[in-house]
Amino acid sequence: MVEYDSYHRPVTNLRISITSSCNLSCMYCHREGERLESDPHYTGKKSISFDDVKALIEIAPELGIRSLKFTGGEPLLRSGFIDMVRLVPPTIECSVTTNGILLPKLANDLYNAGLSRVNISVDSLNRENYVRITGRDLLDSALEGIEAALAANLTPVKLNFVLLKGYNEDEVDDFISFVAQHRAKGQLLILQIIELMNFTNIPYHANVTALEERIAQGATKVIQRRMHGRKKYLYHGAEIEFVRPVHNTHFCASCTRLRVTSDGKLKPCLLRTDNLVSIDGARGDALLEKIKEATCRRAPFYS
Repeated sequence: MVEYDSYHRPVTNLRISITSSCNLSCMYCHREGERLESDPHYTGKKSISFDDVKALIEIAPELGIRSLKFTGGEPLLRSGFIDMVRLVPPTIECSVTTNGILLPKLANDLYNAGLSRVNISVDSLNRENYVRITGRDLLDSALEGIEAALAANLTPVKLNFVLLKGYNEDEVDDFISFVAQHRAKGQLLILQIIELMNFTNIPYHANVTALEERIAQGATKVIQRRMHGRKKYLYHGAEIEFVRPVHNTHFCASCTRLRVTSDGKLKPCLLRTDNLVSIDGARGDALLEKIKEATCRRAPFYS
């Protein structure tokens, strides 16, 4: 049975961060909302146990969960990740957000284990820029990861591109062309342009409003999604979405997500760290009560 919070928002989407570790060191990373301004000294914590992940997956159908996404850190680094994917029942869409670097080795195994699709985070197609943003010279591996995901039919592949003032604003058209070229070959690649969460007046926060207006004006088709009231634009042969979590009442009003932190706590809101509920070792009815408590703590950050 689907759980509803006191704002009549259903919880149908579960996001589990299975590790805080990563093979990149992106300049803006907030670790799925674990490292916000309220926790400025976040350095990573113990990883959630395999058994706790298993318990969450097993109870998910009872809660009416329709989609489950594994996140991190970099989830493909987590030992036993493929076994976690195998646990997800076919009635629940299973996906992962990754930087793509390990996908060339793992994409086929993940597809065979039941993974439906991937989001791949790549913030520059320029090697020098990629190193500036991520701290590692691994762009080629990330691009190979995109091709591996497409070849393994982990589609649609969503390309996550965080817009960063002074770093990659001039690459927007390059990303659009990159996506359009793949779609011209019949490959399901979608561009997600993401607004950086800006809680401490980060100097490289870029306002995406003007960019979305430009894309909207030139779009041949606009489709409005149910989730967050988000629009999809068909533009110059590419499919483009904008993700705008900052000062966005639609983002909060239509939120259906319950998150799990990398150290095993239910996180009712992406943008808060002060209302977590630990699930360490909880099973059966005890776990169900924890989930209900976390659901009751859900409240729109922007209203």
